[in-house]
Amino acid sequence: MEFRELLLAAKAGNQTALEQLFFMYRPLIISRSMVDGVFWEELYQELVLVFFHCIRSYSMEYKE
Repeated sequence: MEFRELLLAAKAGNQTALEQLFFMYRPLIISRSMVDGVFWEELYQELVLVFFHCIRSYSMEYKE
């Protein structure tokens, strides 16, 4: 499945598509959860919530 199709499916509530997107971005989320070389679980949880919110609220409309 292409990225756009995956995103559309996730926005439509497809749990498998949402999980695939999450696992694609999980390494980035983990890397951004590090502060001075220490993993912060609370920051990770917050970033995961933000990630899911962004998936739900992202507009697929193309504007020039």
